[in-house]
Amino acid sequence: MRHNKKFNHLGRTASHRHAMLSNMACSLIQHKRITTTVAKAKALKKYVEPLITKSKLDTTNSRRVVFRYLQNKYAVTELFKEISVKIADRPGGYTRIIKTGHRLGDNAEMCFIELVDYNANMAKDTVKKTTRTRRSKKSSSVADVQESAPVSEATSAEDVAKAE
Repeated sequence: MRHNKKFNHLGRTASHRHAMLSNMACSLIQHKRITTTVAKAKALKKYVEPLITKSKLDTTNSRRVVFRYLQNKYAVTELFKEISVKIADRPGGYTRIIKTGHRLGDNAEMCFIELVDYNANMAKDTVKKTTRTRRSKKSSSVADVQESAPVSEATSAEDVAKAE
C-alpha cells in the first residue's frame, strides 16, 4: 500500500529526479532565480526550503547534511555565508514562484522561482498602463511654447536688425 506517499515523480526515475533537484537547487542558490516549469518549481520548493532552514544553524553537522543533498561545495558555502544571513529572521517561505506563461514548443506552464529576500520588488513590478487621450496635446503645447517665449529676446533681435 502506498499511503502518504504523495509527491510529483516528474516522469523520472528516483536517481534522475534526485540529481535534477540537486542541480536545480544549486543553480537557485548560486543565481538566486531560475526559470523552469511550474511542476519542477513546486518540487524544488519542497526540496530546497528545508535545506535553507537547516543553513540557519551553522554547524558541522548541518553543513554535512546540506552537502549530502547538494553535492556542490560552492553552493553550500554560498548558502551558509550569504543566504543564511539574509534569511535569519524569516520564519519560512524562502522562495517565490511567479508564473510567466506557456512555453512555445509544448505549451508547458513556465515560471520563475526565486529567493524572496534577493529581489523584493520583482513581485510588485507591474507595467503601468498609460491611458491615451483623444484630444491632441500638440496644439496646446505649441501654444504654451509661443506664450512662454521671452518677448525681450525677440524685441532685442529686431532692434539689432534695425540698427544694422
